[in-house]
Amino acid sequence: MTKRILILGGTEDARALAELLNEETNCEVITSLAGRTSQPAEQAGTVRVGGFGGADPLEGYLRENEVDLLIDATHPYAAQISANAARASAGADVPCFRLERPAWAALDADNWIHVKTAEEAAAALPTGARALVTVGTGGLAPFLERLDIHVTARVIERPAEPPMPPHKIMVARPPFALEDELLLMRTEHITHLVSKNSGGKKMAPKIAAARELAIPVVMLDRPKLPEIETARNLNHALAIMGRLLA
Repeated sequence: MTKRILILGGTEDARALAELLNEETNCEVITSLAGRTSQPAEQAGTVRVGGFGGADPLEGYLRENEVDLLIDATHPYAAQISANAARASAGADVPCFRLERPAWAALDADNWIHVKTAEEAAAALPTGARALVTVGTGGLAPFLERLDIHVTARVIERPAEPPMPPHKIMVARPPFALEDELLLMRTEHITHLVSKNSGGKKMAPKIAAARELAIPVVMLDRPKLPEIETARNLNHALAIMGRLLA
């Protein structure tokens, strides 16, 4: 009998997993997107757009649609969604695991300033800083409120309201090459990089560029997520799936 798998997506890893499952298994793959991006990348299988509204509605969806496996492949900073997924899967008695790429680790040449929130990150920037901020549109407000620094905010989608000078918005999608990151930081005279610890190769060049230019990185550390089984790559995910669906 065909197994039905629900992927909570929105990440490159989720897209890759959906494509892999669609090509190599006979599972029915449904990917749920929160709908925060107006033009998401193409996705294999069935796509559902819009949040569930909490753990209880998600639990109801799992039951009503007879989902056999829930995979949380959301961004590592989507702590509330991950908490809802763990709670809903337990309530519906549906097995669940998380696909989460390993975080970056600082090297000896790195200068990382660890913070927990966007507010702490903005406060960590000294007066006169020229910061490349790469934390997503939702986390920009604390930086744009400071008029004693210069913010170059790189986002996937332009915010509804443009920032006041001296700040500016760059709209771009990864991947970014190391040479381009170096050129950007030099051209904009960047003194600080602000980043989430997303992990993975596509966004890593900005970290390498900051290292090469000896630019401090204000790093938003990952939030604590529910303690559920976690796959670190696609092959690991397939192995966990095989065991949970056996």
